[in-house]
Amino acid sequence: MKRGFDRRTFFKTVSLALGAAPLRDAAARDDARRRDGDNDGDSPTSAPLQWLDGAPDDFAGTTWGVPWPQGAVRSASGFVLRGGDGTQPVQSWPLATWPDGSIKWSAHALAPDDLQRVGGSGNAGRCTLEPANGETPNGPALATQTADAIQLDTGPLQCVVPRSGDTLFRTISRRGAATLRDGRLIVLADDRRDTDDETQTPTRSRYRGQIDTVTLEQNGPSRAVVKLTGAHRDDRSHRVLPFVVRLYFYRGSDNVRAVHSLVYDVDPTHTFIRGIGLRFSAPLDGELHERHVRFVGDNGGVFAEAVRGLTGLRRSPGHEIEAAQVAGHAVPSATELGPVFAKELRFVPAFGDYTLLQPTPDGFTIEKRTQAGCGWIHSASGTRAAGTGYLGTPGGGVAFGIRHFWQSFPAQIDIANAQTDTATVTLWLWAPNAPAMDLRPYHDGLGETTYELQRDALDITYEDYEPGFMTPYGVARTSEIELQLLATTPTPAQLAAISRRIQAPPQLVAPGAWLDRAGVFSPYWRPAERGPAPAAARLEHYLGWVFDYYRAQVEQRKWYGFWNYGDVMHTYDASRHVWRYDVGGFAWDNGELSTEIWLWHYYLHSGRADAFRMAEAMTRHCSEVDVHHIGPFSPLGSRHDVQHWGDSAKQLRVSTVFNHRFFYYLTADERVGDLMREQVNAVERLRQILPGRKIGERFPEQDPEHHATVSFGTDWGAVASAWLTEWERTGDPAWREKLRASMESIAGQPHGFFTGAGVMDLRTGRFLRDTTGTISVSHLSAAFGLPEVCGELLRTLPVPAFRDAWLQYCTLYSASADEQQAALGQSLGKLNLSQGHARLLAFAGRETGRPDLLQRAWAQFFAGKAGSTYADFESRRIRVPDVLYDIDEARRVSTNSTAQWGLGAIGLLALAAPQIPAEDAP
Repeated sequence: MKRGFDRRTFFKTVSLALGAAPLRDAAARDDARRRDGDNDGDSPTSAPLQWLDGAPDDFAGTTWGVPWPQGAVRSASGFVLRGGDGTQPVQSWPLATWPDGSIKWSAHALAPDDLQRVGGSGNAGRCTLEPANGETPNGPALATQTADAIQLDTGPLQCVVPRSGDTLFRTISRRGAATLRDGRLIVLADDRRDTDDETQTPTRSRYRGQIDTVTLEQNGPSRAVVKLTGAHRDDRSHRVLPFVVRLYFYRGSDNVRAVHSLVYDVDPTHTFIRGIGLRFSAPLDGELHERHVRFVGDNGGVFAEAVRGLTGLRRSPGHEIEAAQVAGHAVPSATELGPVFAKELRFVPAFGDYTLLQPTPDGFTIEKRTQAGCGWIHSASGTRAAGTGYLGTPGGGVAFGIRHFWQSFPAQIDIANAQTDTATVTLWLWAPNAPAMDLRPYHDGLGETTYELQRDALDITYEDYEPGFMTPYGVARTSEIELQLLATTPTPAQLAAISRRIQAPPQLVAPGAWLDRAGVFSPYWRPAERGPAPAAARLEHYLGWVFDYYRAQVEQRKWYGFWNYGDVMHTYDASRHVWRYDVGGFAWDNGELSTEIWLWHYYLHSGRADAFRMAEAMTRHCSEVDVHHIGPFSPLGSRHDVQHWGDSAKQLRVSTVFNHRFFYYLTADERVGDLMREQVNAVERLRQILPGRKIGERFPEQDPEHHATVSFGTDWGAVASAWLTEWERTGDPAWREKLRASMESIAGQPHGFFTGAGVMDLRTGRFLRDTTGTISVSHLSAAFGLPEVCGELLRTLPVPAFRDAWLQYCTLYSASADEQQAALGQSLGKLNLSQGHARLLAFAGRETGRPDLLQRAWAQFFAGKAGSTYADFESRRIRVPDVLYDIDEARRVSTNSTAQWGLGAIGLLALAAPQIPAEDAP
């Protein structure tokens, strides 16, 4: 029997002509609708906008991305917001282009001044964005450059950023009056290099951020961005923890946003990080009883005190004066308060130092003292602090905040020397009053000294261990900080509003219907329909149920912490009523089986703000913590483990760009853009690292300098994601040609995708032709974004032979043994993740116009093989004393099956909604 990839035999065997034309016509109409933007008569160049979380009550500027149908917007277009109050040009720039050079994604900045011109926040959420033939916003650029500094002026705020040295900013002023000075990064570390005795006092080192480069990345009339890079240096010139900090400025805003990213590069067995922070000085004038300190709780409550209080004393200055001080308003001087206060107010202690410490996600304390050398007294306690505070006088001051403060514990805020002319504020991303950062391996290797022993251990704990691989070297973390200069002491309500803005920055988005019309993010999603049929409504109900369950599990299981926030756990342990947090490869998920894509697809499908925020947190985590950004494993990711970096399987499937494209294009986030660019040459690391857990892989024998073994599934899917993204971001045809070469050479293999893997020429992207005739297929190949990236490629870079190869894979993976035998010369045997592959079958049915494949896809999905059924989506309440505290438990829910179930459900609703079985599904 003839073997190999015979397209004629394949389509003759697995295609049915009956009923094909209507489906092909429907698919063509959908493509035309997306291309032309025809949706209820709306223009393909008029994108509606809405606020993600509703109209904000406090606004300091925002940036967002909008997609456009291919050919709709030429590259030279400017953009305007159009609403009931007229039009407002907006600062805009391209994020991606279509192959014809038209805009695919554009980015836009809305400043407070712009917001007022379109009628305020409520009106902005009802505007449309439209191309404007090169029209740009008026006004000078926010930044000017000199030889030694970048100077920024937003109107209310002025900032000076030096080009070198150890300060992020020299001054930040309001209306020309210097308010903040000498912003600098600091790191505290304990060194135990000379002793393994943990009872001995370690050597404490202090580091300051040393600036290497300062770049004005963007400078427009509405928004400016300054990027600073460097590392932390101590007095001996030792450098640790490289950093990137971006400072964001918007016209009309008195706010500076800082996105702070650092890379871990120390030996965790000897160096223990004790503190990571941003410190600045704040000049204070006036009398001590007119200096005010504020902290905000996550519940919106405000802790408010003066450095020297006038309330509760034996002598009262009067109710009106006490009320004015509590409110932060101006009060008379000591001499004007009367002879008693003029003479004796000096005996009332002035509390110049305050510390807010959040050592866990469920408890914070506020303490204060008069000055260094004196004892601390307890001031307040609570569950969760918002990480927002204020220091100033009735004449103004600074509000400051750390986003996700309690979620990223341990965190801390210090105010020092507020009783002097110059106070300091330190925003600690890692709290020095908490235990030191301990990133040592959680076990000693367990005697796994040989390959055979490591394989045996993998068999019982699902952890792939290899000496030297269980290291955090090169992982990263990004945090967000805001500083806002205020003209007066804010009311509790005003400060609470500022805190809410910091925790959930106002975000404009285009609704799902527009994103779908533009034809972005693959064909495997669509906005939820209004009033779906009963069977579809039931599916929608459970889509919401599984998301809500995981969102609640984050809270109930306390999946928080500096290195953990954003991730979820992999597998449940029903016997202990816990997720398997301490069992090898069953602990942290690290995006396994496309959890991140599931969350983003659910946001796109549902439009739910809480889904966006959960997906955003996962993108921040997975793109930073689960990836080695420097060192011998960079830029590969680490497979799921008890510690995010603990597994020895370093893989492209974890660091894949496709997971993070959603957040980048929806928000234009520069940091995620950097991380995606890290991956463009990641395939070259496969010359040194075998990603497949040492199972059945080997390095190429010939010319290994220019070749690597690359699987057609988890590896190539990640490679193609990186190349596609870089091509559409830059327009550089070199990436297009590498993509085309790899696609053509996959299709040119004897068995197409069923060849399984190949040797890639890294210079061209082309795979060498396999001559062994081997058929290889893995259930994981299509579980890490491969379907989604292939769906985008078929829209963006049509290669007919590749389309045939992909449709063959989508069809035959789930086909009968006879069909597989007829097309490939052999059956594929028992394959796993049948439910997750149902959406591939639906894609093939839609592309080839075969209703039988769509019907089979639904049957395969609802069968739940290696996945989930509705019966699994049941939880029960487990109560004390059987557990530490009451929790909800869904014993049969696991993250692998949930992610694939969610992707399958959303994908089938997008591709085959009319064919959903009317009867109740299991």
